[in-house]
Amino acid sequence: MGVDDPRTTLLRRRLLQSKPFLRCLYLEWYSLLAARIQGLDPVLELGSGGGFLSEFRAGVIQSDLIRVPGLSLSADACRLPFKEGRLGAIVMTNVLHHIPDVAQFIAEAVRCLRPGGHVVMVEPWNTVWSQQIYRHLHNEPFDPGATWKFPFTGPLSSANNALPWILFRRDRARFEETFPKMSIDTIQPMMPFAYLLSGGVSRPIGAPGWSYRSCRTLERRLALERLGLFALIDLKRRS
Repeated sequence: MGVDDPRTTLLRRRLLQSKPFLRCLYLEWYSLLAARIQGLDPVLELGSGGGFLSEFRAGVIQSDLIRVPGLSLSADACRLPFKEGRLGAIVMTNVLHHIPDVAQFIAEAVRCLRPGGHVVMVEPWNTVWSQQIYRHLHNEPFDPGATWKFPFTGPLSSANNALPWILFRRDRARFEETFPKMSIDTIQPMMPFAYLLSGGVSRPIGAPGWSYRSCRTLERRLALERLGLFALIDLKRRS
């Protein structure tokens, strides 16, 4: 099955539930997201198809471009079906780097969020360590020299793992000038090894669940600015 096949998303949903180490990792990601959006409603999740955030945070509007059972709606991040100022927060996990016109998405987020709302995400990040992983051990493109746009080939096959770093670190000044109503509140690199040990959603096996806590204890002692494979990113809608 291709990555854009809805059956692939359903398979990934099952893997997230059946692999204890990977489930622990996603529970930590969801905990980080939930902590950033306390008291903000309604909350829209983009790319919900393979995940289980709704089990962790009640009332989330689940959406995905890929049509799979159990979602609230099918939605394109660049054309959100909400009125101006309707949302309290937008959250996503490994979604932004698949959006082919990220400037259009940010413009939509500004339109749909009320002042004080947040866009919170966990995304791939560009560090000395992650460059080696994304260039040599990952199937998705990784191009730190790219622009903000790339061709659309499909909801998941379209990608640039370097896009979050491009947008919020390399081109931060341009981002702030282009979107004065959106501030970059937090960029927190993290997890240089945990996702690799989990086997991710493309491999049926991974490290045992009991080893997750030890792995994370070790990771927190490392220089994550240089080694983080992912980052927690929090954007805030200004008044």
